[in-house]
Amino acid sequence: MKPLLFIACLLFSFMASAHELTASVGSETRYFPQEALTPPQNYHFNQSFVFQAEYFHEWDDDRQLFAVTPFFRVDQHDPERTHFDIRELTWLKASNRWELRLGIRKVFWGVIEFQHLVDIINQTDLVENIDGEDKLGQPMLNLALINDWGTLDLFVMPWFRERTFPGTKGRLRTQPRVNTDLSRYESGAKEKHVDFAVRYSHFFGDWDIGLAHFYGTSREPQLLTTVREGEGVLFPFYDIINQTSLDVQATKGNMLWKLEALHRSGQGETYNALAGGFEYTIVGLLGSVIDLGLLAEYHYDERGKEAPNIFDDDIALGTRFAFNDASSSELLAGLLVDKDNGGKFFNVEASRRLAARWFLEMEGRFLFDQDPGDPGFSLRRDDYVELLLTYYF
Repeated sequence: MKPLLFIACLLFSFMASAHELTASVGSETRYFPQEALTPPQNYHFNQSFVFQAEYFHEWDDDRQLFAVTPFFRVDQHDPERTHFDIRELTWLKASNRWELRLGIRKVFWGVIEFQHLVDIINQTDLVENIDGEDKLGQPMLNLALINDWGTLDLFVMPWFRERTFPGTKGRLRTQPRVNTDLSRYESGAKEKHVDFAVRYSHFFGDWDIGLAHFYGTSREPQLLTTVREGEGVLFPFYDIINQTSLDVQATKGNMLWKLEALHRSGQGETYNALAGGFEYTIVGLLGSVIDLGLLAEYHYDERGKEAPNIFDDDIALGTRFAFNDASSSELLAGLLVDKDNGGKFFNVEASRRLAARWFLEMEGRFLFDQDPGDPGFSLRRDDYVELLLTYYF
């Protein structure tokens, strides 16, 4: 983190003459109705505060751009969740046929709702949320070649970011806990290993297609067991992998067909995984202004119960409400069911603007019937409801 903190100091001195600057502060409250598995986690309420800013500056007839997004959270109970990150610090040079980006970025690949299977460029910021949507900024050089036949993105990533994990007092953590001080790498270069990726993307009528290959340090570590000062703990081991992936979305009227698939080697036995499904939108539900989306997905991982996630052989069903009101109210609810043992994970997310600068978000995560062999078993007492109130200025 020291290089990022140094960059941040330079950044804030430069931002005094910002051309376009926005920021937000948020208060997050989580309520855990059940007793925790271990005494250090035994609290029902957790409070944290979040700050994020976004700065943009364009020049050279909008052919050059500088953007930066610092992020900071202070957490009541878990010191590991109190952290600072540069989500983005990027310079962009654009031409008619190419774009060059240099710095720290967030890049998203994929189309599936319940799992981001092929999304591999950025490291997951797991102390933020278990849904995998929060990512750490990734240092990179990215050259995009733009042609009529599609876009070819080339990535060089000279610095690896380790995954964040909740600490001893953090809820929503593994049992036993993960000790990140014991992290190990397959590569002798460790976090300085240079990673590479290439992705081709294009649309063909109603079809949007992305085909990619990644070589480098896996963003998804193996969690291995050891003993530290008399305590059994897990430690991350970061393999060197090759991953080839495909993401496809077809828009057919009110129906979206979606597919993500990958082939990965270097992390144990070579394996395949996929996630596919659809989302159908009912526009103007029962003559109202409300749009209702119906989602169904299937998730499969060839590793079965050896997979370090809950998406080994699961069916996901969900609904999405867009109320299309002045407050931009939305609601998403989903249920994931394990076909093998009946374990269930229910998720609900809702958001609404309260005033011009105030925004309220609600989130709930609930696990049922978790099998001792599933990764979700460690979280069986960590159901929670969260309220996040954010002020934008």
